[in-house]
Amino acid sequence: MVRRVDSSDSGFVVTISARGAGRLKDGHVWVYRSDIVSAEGVPPGALVAVRDERGQVLGSALYSSASQIAIRLISREAVADFAALLRRRIGDAVAYRETIVRDTNAYRVIFSEGDFLPGLIVDRYDDILSMQILTQAMDAEAVRETLISELTERLRPAAIVERVDARVRQLEELAPRASGVVGSGVKGPTVFAMNGVRFHFDALEGQKTGAFLDQRENYAAAAQYAHGEALDVFCYQGGFALHVAARCSRVTGVDSSRPALEVADRNGALNGREIEWIEGNAFDVLKDYASSGRHYDTIVLDPPAFAKSKRDLDAAMRGYKELNLRALKMLQSGGILVSCSCSYHVSQSDFLEMLAGAARDAHRNLRLIEVRGQAKDHPILLNVPETGYLKCVIGSVT
Repeated sequence: MVRRVDSSDSGFVVTISARGAGRLKDGHVWVYRSDIVSAEGVPPGALVAVRDERGQVLGSALYSSASQIAIRLISREAVADFAALLRRRIGDAVAYRETIVRDTNAYRVIFSEGDFLPGLIVDRYDDILSMQILTQAMDAEAVRETLISELTERLRPAAIVERVDARVRQLEELAPRASGVVGSGVKGPTVFAMNGVRFHFDALEGQKTGAFLDQRENYAAAAQYAHGEALDVFCYQGGFALHVAARCSRVTGVDSSRPALEVADRNGALNGREIEWIEGNAFDVLKDYASSGRHYDTIVLDPPAFAKSKRDLDAAMRGYKELNLRALKMLQSGGILVSCSCSYHVSQSDFLEMLAGAARDAHRNLRLIEVRGQAKDHPILLNVPETGYLKCVIGSVT
């Protein structure tokens, strides 16, 4: 009989190598499967004590029998009551947002390792919570019940909707599950606002948990400098386009997804903005526009993650450079470039070096105005660099 993951003293122990122990002692919270020495009898998703080969206990962790990240440390101390720890961490996450979130009713409530709740993502859109569960431990029924009840009690949402990533569940060897409302409540479309700009939201549509909340502060920053005629490439549902529209004489948004553009068009109408939405491949559109001699005063590039693994890095950098090279050639003197990368494997220094190379090849000068990251409700742990992934560079072109 397998004991429940919410046991106050599971009795399960995982022994890790010296390399894995060194990683934890250096402040990281992950141990990879290659550094597991022994996990005999440990069931999927168990709360375990972690020790090194000399028997020194290093903390308590959540174990995955399937992921390459086999151990996710949840406490440097022994955990006497896992359910109580979960409730306390949720309370801490909610309190943190109360201190740093401004000008929106849509924000990330829980950011996995960034909030010491590995494998859990929760976003708020007005009165709806959108949740993703990404690990065996967080998917245990007792844990799910604790999470849902605590989120309901603290935030009083109209509904909690779980967005299921089928690929993640497959990798974690979890049973298939459909997206939908969990707990009580009724899901319905709603409208949320960021920086005074309003957006339609349907909890079961769109990417990830629904929208790119990590760009919220970058949307506002870009709007400070945007002017003239603007082009928003990879515009999705219009986040940057709608923010810069207040400062620009004309805005065009480009994306390959017709459903995303249909929502963007509705968002434009919601805000009383006339924006031209173009369906097409961003690389092809930029090539055609550059060849036809089009010029812009503001260009935003916010592509999807080109480098989802280290293997993709070289190809990703070539893709980023091509996009930015074409954009730099089309910008008027004094124009604004807003260039983003959400690929963790592309470092900030690599991204800036790519931009420098693109500017050099385009025979343009790019003067940095701001080098930014993800919104503060997506906290970064210095000892867990994987929690920091978004780069947003705003520059002036001459």
